[in-house]
Amino acid sequence: MSEPPASRATASVYVDGFNLYRRLLEGQPQDKWLDLEALSRHLLPEFDILRVRYFTAVIKALPGADVDSPQRQQAYIRALRAQPRTSVHLGNFRVDRRRMPLHPLQYGSDDKPVSALVRKTEEKGSDVSLASYLLMDAFRDEANMYVVVSNDSDLVTPLRLAKEEFRRKIGVLSPMEPKRASNELKQLGLDLHRQVTIEALRAAQLPDRISDAHGTVRRPGKWSRNSEGPAEAGPSNQ
Repeated sequence: MSEPPASRATASVYVDGFNLYRRLLEGQPQDKWLDLEALSRHLLPEFDILRVRYFTAVIKALPGADVDSPQRQQAYIRALRAQPRTSVHLGNFRVDRRRMPLHPLQYGSDDKPVSALVRKTEEKGSDVSLASYLLMDAFRDEANMYVVVSNDSDLVTPLRLAKEEFRRKIGVLSPMEPKRASNELKQLGLDLHRQVTIEALRAAQLPDRISDAHGTVRRPGKWSRNSEGPAEAGPSNQ
């Protein structure tokens, strides 16, 4: 009598949405309709993916920017929430006016740096939320591997705590090529370190149309895999 197959190791994946966007997706609109579960399976083929947690902030329409960006983001968040193992965790997007010195530095007649009033945008709360959920899941010992999709060295401390205090295996899927990846993350003694490539993004796209409890959500036009996009979708570059 044959023995039953051994169960596979499991992985929980934590996606730093803004870091992935800025490091890899910003110039790849056709790849932004990204299936995070499929991406995780593609890059971690030896694991069963227990969950994917996606951390981002709801963006705002800004003067001079593409006014349709928030609608495209909402469509993507809705599509992600329709996936069985994906949860979305939202931080805050802040827009502040600040006076900052010019670069390169210029000095006025009073020998003080010349400054200008600027609009500063920043995402708040996602790193703390990611760290909190990572440590909570690691404390509960729910998976065999805890993997962060990010190149942000701010995540060194929660990863180190998961490894040293909870004795969990940790990994990083970096949106940067190895020679440009964060040294602080690489020096953690990672159990797994792999690159998120453009080829991996293109192999892990959501269906163009997804049904959920509210109806159908569609891939935005400028995120289309062809230059024109579907006729029913609006323009997009974020």
